[in-house]
Amino acid sequence: MIVLLFPGQGAQKVGMAADLAKAFPEARDTLLAIDEALGFRLSELMAGGPEDELQQTHNTQPAILAHSAAVLSVVRPRLGTITAAAGHSLGEYSAYVAAGALEAPTAARLVRRRGELMFQAGQARPGAMAAVLGLGTAEVEAACAGASSGMDGVAVAANQNAPDQTVISGDPAAVARAGELCKAAGAKRVMPLKVSGAFHSPLMEPAVTGLRDALAGARFQPPRFPVIANATAAPVTTTADAVRLLVEQLIAPVRWVDCIRAAVRMAPGASFVELGPGTVLAGLLKRIAPEATCVSLGTAADVEKFLA
Repeated sequence: MIVLLFPGQGAQKVGMAADLAKAFPEARDTLLAIDEALGFRLSELMAGGPEDELQQTHNTQPAILAHSAAVLSVVRPRLGTITAAAGHSLGEYSAYVAAGALEAPTAARLVRRRGELMFQAGQARPGAMAAVLGLGTAEVEAACAGASSGMDGVAVAANQNAPDQTVISGDPAAVARAGELCKAAGAKRVMPLKVSGAFHSPLMEPAVTGLRDALAGARFQPPRFPVIANATAAPVTTTADAVRLLVEQLIAPVRWVDCIRAAVRMAPGASFVELGPGTVLAGLLKRIAPEATCVSLGTAADVEKFLA
């Protein structure tokens, strides 16, 4: 049994997927199909930069999805029985590609539009995010509630990444106040993140209608295996639920700890496979479910080793 994991924003870097395109025709074809769907050479931006352009949200999101889809195109025949998939934030779209619910070019167009909408929401109401390390989620949530009770706006526990790692998101003053309360409660570190908006918080509400419209215009099929939704940490098996929860995901927390625990319950003893750039999700898996095993497939060397 296999559970697939797909990374989200933050794993991007110049040079991503270039070795895959060189080594595997399937990966190259996948990247070129996404280029054609987007109407520009995303693969060239991924391979050669410039970095500041790659780091723009509307480019970063399709770039990470394209990298994951390129790996998937090569290893899919060798994956065996896939029990479920989960993706972190935009990685949830990659999971639906793996499940056959979306074609990779369609998903790339969707996440590019998602990135545009999220950037616009961030411009309309600037936000902030910060990673809190060494403090439990309940304590972080309490700090956010305390910081949201005054005139500083709102702060929420947006990314519940590991039992001792949570990202807070919201209005800058509220996020700063929540960070101070987290430190007072015993957090080891509070690290501000460089982002273009307060992702997975109520500040993304202006993006909801546009994303709902984009999803309504996309060809979406029922997933061939369950995709565990960020917003609910529950398996999704229907198109209607998939679309609804992808919209909800914009303003809801990424419940990654609960997603992984749900996957472990669904498939006891399953092997996890992370597809895409970096090894962040494998690292989080060790902290959430230490008994689980995971292999990360992001480079040509990783894939060649897996296939061998």
